[in-house]
Amino acid sequence: MMKRHKTKVVHIGGVKIGGSNPIVVQSMTNTRTKDVVATIKQVNQLAQAGAGIVRLAVPDKDSALALKTIKHAVQVPLIADIHFDYRLAVESVKSGVDGLRINPGNIGSKERIQEVVKAAMDAGIPIRVGVNAGSLPQDILERYNFHPTADAIVETAMRNIHELEDLNFDNIKVSVKSSNVLIMIDAYRKLSKTVDYPLHLGVTEAGTVLSGSIKSAIGMGILLSEGIGDTIRVSLTDDPVIEVKAGYEILRALGLANYGIEIISCPTCARSEYDVIGLVNSLEKKLITVKEPLTIAVMGCVVNGPGEAKEADVGIACGKGGGIIFRHGKAVGKVKETEYEKVLIAEVHGLLKHKAKR
Repeated sequence: MMKRHKTKVVHIGGVKIGGSNPIVVQSMTNTRTKDVVATIKQVNQLAQAGAGIVRLAVPDKDSALALKTIKHAVQVPLIADIHFDYRLAVESVKSGVDGLRINPGNIGSKERIQEVVKAAMDAGIPIRVGVNAGSLPQDILERYNFHPTADAIVETAMRNIHELEDLNFDNIKVSVKSSNVLIMIDAYRKLSKTVDYPLHLGVTEAGTVLSGSIKSAIGMGILLSEGIGDTIRVSLTDDPVIEVKAGYEILRALGLANYGIEIISCPTCARSEYDVIGLVNSLEKKLITVKEPLTIAVMGCVVNGPGEAKEADVGIACGKGGGIIFRHGKAVGKVKETEYEKVLIAEVHGLLKHKAKR
């Protein structure tokens, strides 16, 4: 078992971040926040997929006002993402958000930061100091030859943290993101030795599903394996529901989460006599809302198929025309090729019902 870096605990709605609490997967909507109907729909989709927290961009007053209606229509805690205009942060707090994400460096004067802090303090909600490599102060960048190094990022974060601490505010969590994985890793390592605030991990602007998931898995996986990190967001140029799925896959690979469906499937080769790829993709989509931890094995031939299928809660060794279904390591019957998906889904729901009765 890896030893977690000891951090303070902050409360975002009913969710605890930091300390020995489970690492929380979060995401961010990509709808227009002022489009209340579309945003509520997406927040609920993210919550169904397992997001413990959802963040929303607040670029204007209409968006800040819309948060009140959205908040009443969803169950998951909401964080308002604010840049430049301190009044949007104050208005978002009035709308009932559970947390703020700001970059104090672009909020403006000390008086404006003080207004944001007062609003958060009065509401009892935390502020995330969110520092990105792409938006560091010019005076700090100048000291590092205008390169957003890990040291430059951490120095920016510490300046922002001290601005809040000077106002007697310490209900803080911190992120120090970069699109460069190695810089991101270095920055979080250095920050974790300096502060005990809970850390929000992420590789910012990571990219498409393939490249972004790989970058995030490497960057966050290394840090999490060292006990660094209390909440994570996988930033992908795609449907944010996929971000949640990717986040859980990272945690599950490290033994840090026991949540939802895990599909073990073969990469397929010339021995495969069935469309395993199509079956697995379909199962992932249809079972994404299952929150109970279950393992499904989908194998395409007799080489490793039966052995892997036996180790899963439910498994199938696919063959031409038919296959064998396994449940908890035992073969329970044969199934026609045309019914593979139907039978597997039925097996999953059968196990879920059995668990619910215990």
